[in-house]
Amino acid sequence: MKQYSNILVNALVNLGDVVLTTSAIVLLRKAYPKAKITMLVKPAVKQAVMNNPVIDHVIVFDYRSKENGWKKTREMVKQLRARKFDLSVSFDRKLRPALLCWLARIPVRVGPDKVFDDNRSKVTWLYTHTVHIPHDLNKTLQRETYQEIVRRFTGIEDHAMPVMANIEERNEKKAQMLLAQLPRAKKYIALCVKGTFGLKTWPKEYFAEVVKKLSERYDAAFLVVGAPGDKSYAQEVIGAIDAACGKNMGILNSCGATTLPDLAAVISGCDLFVTVDTGATHVAATTGTPMVVMYGCTHPDRWHPASHRARVLTSNEPCCPCTCREEECPSRPKPDCLWHVTPEMVLKECFALLHD
Repeated sequence: MKQYSNILVNALVNLGDVVLTTSAIVLLRKAYPKAKITMLVKPAVKQAVMNNPVIDHVIVFDYRSKENGWKKTREMVKQLRARKFDLSVSFDRKLRPALLCWLARIPVRVGPDKVFDDNRSKVTWLYTHTVHIPHDLNKTLQRETYQEIVRRFTGIEDHAMPVMANIEERNEKKAQMLLAQLPRAKKYIALCVKGTFGLKTWPKEYFAEVVKKLSERYDAAFLVVGAPGDKSYAQEVIGAIDAACGKNMGILNSCGATTLPDLAAVISGCDLFVTVDTGATHVAATTGTPMVVMYGCTHPDRWHPASHRARVLTSNEPCCPCTCREEECPSRPKPDCLWHVTPEMVLKECFALLHD
């Protein structure tokens, strides 16, 4: 097998996908053990791959297509050309990263014929090696799709798990500081209440019912984790929980208060994580913390977190997985895929994981 020494990995995708692609980078490491691996990512996810044991360097590509897209592209081409990569591997099929690698004259450019959908794309013309993905994307774990790109190009047959950036002492201290703000309790439970769009966001009323029942059975304290943009919605959920419980539960809203390694440390310090299908789910999977994940319009056949301690719930609607916007959903205003995953289903799994 031909060896490469300076590899660029393109992953201009969202957090959950970036975490999942690290499993494929583990395989790249096995195939090319002496290579230096650099990862190209968006600013929002850099903390997941900085100080990551399977990645040597990280390049952040900060662009906005309607504002500075082509200026940033020209600057990035110069940077990539100067680094003299001999191989690029794309874990998406977007035009911009493929064009970057072509313009940077990287001699071997590998990418999939499909990765997020089955649609044909002329982007593959910019690859020197187009990897055929034969399986049904919706019936295959997404991390396996990323790994298949590497397996088919290198011939390696292994499988791997995702790898999160190292949790350092400062992250541990931040997690301890946040958890210390909660009421003293025997169980600490983290919640992620908001998905990236409406059809991934479990109803507020359901979260309120779950927290009410958990607090009745356990001496438990709760905190909500998430991105800065989730903070106001998280506060609404906390209000619904307090109303359902008939008192102020002292739930900490930590949305936006953590870096991604901080988040991993916080979840690692909890006894249970109850979450919707979002990037934090895949971060949490790398910590080994028991978790319950509620799926709406997406399906665990594809997006199951890489953890044997994860319990996943879906109502298996015939229209799932779907591509509807929430306002187009035929079962609105209460989409079947969200409302048919009930608090009772979630509580059953929570009780099992908490060894009741």
